[in-house]
Amino acid sequence: MAKIRQIIAREILDSRGVPTIETRVVLDDGNTATASAPSGTSKSSYEAFEMRDNDPARYEGMGVQNAVQAVTEVINPKLVGIEATDQQLVDRTLIELDGTKTKSKLGGNTIYSVSKAVAQVAAKSTYQPLFLYLRNYLSKENLPLKIPTPAMSLINGGLHAGNNVDFQEFLVIPATYQSFSNALEMGVAVYNNIREHLVKNHQVTTVGDEGGFAPVFDKNEDVFELIAQAVSGATWRLGYDIFIGLDASAKNFYKEKYYKIKDKATSMQYDELISFYEDMIKKYHILYLEDPMAEDDWEGWSAILPRLSQHSLIVGDDLTATNPFRLQMALNKHAINGVVIKPNQIGTVMESLAVVEIARHAGQKIIVSHRSGDTNDDFIADFSVAVAADYVKFGGPARGERVSKYNRLLQIEAQLLQANTGNNPPSTQL
Repeated sequence: MAKIRQIIAREILDSRGVPTIETRVVLDDGNTATASAPSGTSKSSYEAFEMRDNDPARYEGMGVQNAVQAVTEVINPKLVGIEATDQQLVDRTLIELDGTKTKSKLGGNTIYSVSKAVAQVAAKSTYQPLFLYLRNYLSKENLPLKIPTPAMSLINGGLHAGNNVDFQEFLVIPATYQSFSNALEMGVAVYNNIREHLVKNHQVTTVGDEGGFAPVFDKNEDVFELIAQAVSGATWRLGYDIFIGLDASAKNFYKEKYYKIKDKATSMQYDELISFYEDMIKKYHILYLEDPMAEDDWEGWSAILPRLSQHSLIVGDDLTATNPFRLQMALNKHAINGVVIKPNQIGTVMESLAVVEIARHAGQKIIVSHRSGDTNDDFIADFSVAVAADYVKFGGPARGERVSKYNRLLQIEAQLLQANTGNNPPSTQL
């Protein structure tokens, strides 16, 4: 087996022009791999600490030279000589080197870039596709090998698009019986129909941080109506062939126990907001509802699941933050039936896989997600297949950092199809 010979890092830019860290791991068998850390715009209060330089003279304080230095001077000496395939030891060493609950010493971004670079180079060294390599660390009982269904971002709002509407992401979700390639084609068709509608009505077609369009709307329901028209224009049946999803990111319009959105003249308590969601679900076939309540509004979370779970997935992201303790709290309070997994929120590959295992054991739907500040690193595409995620959120079918992940899933789908037809098994050479 190959051992780690060297770990180096450098500062690069993410999709928003904000610095992030890229780490390169070199093995003694000559194999190398690089990995970078994404970053969110709308972040949970409970995700791992992100190390920034806080030097106003560089990138408005957002530089990551300290993180680069931490890799070179702290992490590299401790990991050199460790077997690359011992991901448990690698991640445990990183966690112990940091020694804090929130990874505030070395930074979750620093640690994550190292953790997944090691996983990637180990897969390479053992001649396995990354998605198959990662499955070695999971319980394979009832774990299908499948491509997740895309939940594609069509319209960006909230913090991702200058607050043009209150809700953060409006999604289109093809029915799960579709193959990934067919589902992707459906999502792109609806996306293009929306573009044509915007052009026809002299609205802007600029996109937000996650690749969805970002025009101005008078109210949130206008977006649901637009998507419904775009689906109909593509000759599919809303609620049968294709569904609408919503990432509300409700913490961004929550203040002093009240929610305020454009659609209502006055602020609402959680039960009134639930009634609004209920109306939208009935009218527009909303299958997926992410962060419908603020991350600490446990009363609202406990109330929404019994009212809406028969019609929609109630999904935690800001609420759970890929954190096993937050996830267990949500499970104990019967707040969700689906959970978003963003590995950078917790900081290591093994911890991310552990959260997936907890969620799956509890019967939760698994949604693997990108971040608004991302790179062309397509690790989470392989990760989503490895954990047999139900859905993936990779943004709109625009911008290289989004498309790279969709394209990687197309590649994996082709590999699996080749293997299932009796030809060569999945190969890292594809």
